[in-house]
Amino acid sequence: MSGESAQDGGPRASNWAEVVRLRTLPAAVAPVILGAGAAAAMGDFSAVRSLLAAGVALALQIGCNLANDYSDGVRGTDDERTGPPRLTASGQVSPRTVKFAAFGCFGLGALLGLALVALSGQWWLLAVGAAAIAAAWFYTGGSHPYGYAGLGEVFVFVFFGLVATAGTTYVQAGAVPGWLWPSACGIGLLACSLLMVNNLRDIGTDPEHGKMTLAVRLGEPSARRVFSAMLHLPLVLGAASLVWAREVGSASPADGGGRIGPLLTLVIALAVPLLLLPLVRRAVVPVRAGARGRDLISSLRDAGLLELAYGLVFAAATVVITL
Repeated sequence: MSGESAQDGGPRASNWAEVVRLRTLPAAVAPVILGAGAAAAMGDFSAVRSLLAAGVALALQIGCNLANDYSDGVRGTDDERTGPPRLTASGQVSPRTVKFAAFGCFGLGALLGLALVALSGQWWLLAVGAAAIAAAWFYTGGSHPYGYAGLGEVFVFVFFGLVATAGTTYVQAGAVPGWLWPSACGIGLLACSLLMVNNLRDIGTDPEHGKMTLAVRLGEPSARRVFSAMLHLPLVLGAASLVWAREVGSASPADGGGRIGPLLTLVIALAVPLLLLPLVRRAVVPVRAGARGRDLISSLRDAGLLELAYGLVFAAATVVITL
């Protein structure tokens, strides 16, 4: 992409970067890392399948961001936004170009997903992939976008939390252990926090365009409290997953494993959330202090970094306790 100015008729590279939301892209691979860690703990890790899953997640997130830029732009929702300028609404790029870019990303995600399904032999997952692409488009696209009805967090929780995490494990191990679900829910909530703080930033202008996000429906004070809960609750859920994994996973004494004992497992389960608390605080403090508009961008960035750190440390801890 070129670095031309808008006055010269070309989009600036920095604005493309803002549209795909580079600050939050690391969070797209966080559930994949968590799911890959679970597969490793089960003795079924595959680097190739993990990389393909990460590629699918990144392609879908970028495609979803571009689709939002297009749909919100043509509806006029972004005309008075307080965050970084959008390509469609600013007129720097034609809506057609942004729409094609979105579908190009969806197409790439579909190809990577097809390769992943072929390797795993789980062909029914094609339906899950199709549902994910449809959900990404109709979040703000179509005549009745569900994101405008306050249901965006449902899509994010399901597809960028549960499906991405459990799916990554399933295509490698052929099963999803019960102990993975609490931490998968945790990473889903962290993904939802990104959407919540993003919508909190536009809470003053979205209703004027009929965009009744969850933040709008809750009201500003409650939305800020829910954002904080979305960052704190995953720490408890992740700790529960670690304890559960030690009890019923491959490290169970009945299986002849278990070099990491119950007491040390509990210490690890308590220590890992404490490691993440500074990141939680960085993301939450501006929101609790009443930050608005562009001042919330730092919380969006830090919540994305927290989700990535969550995936990394809990994946590593799961592998350690199931040695």
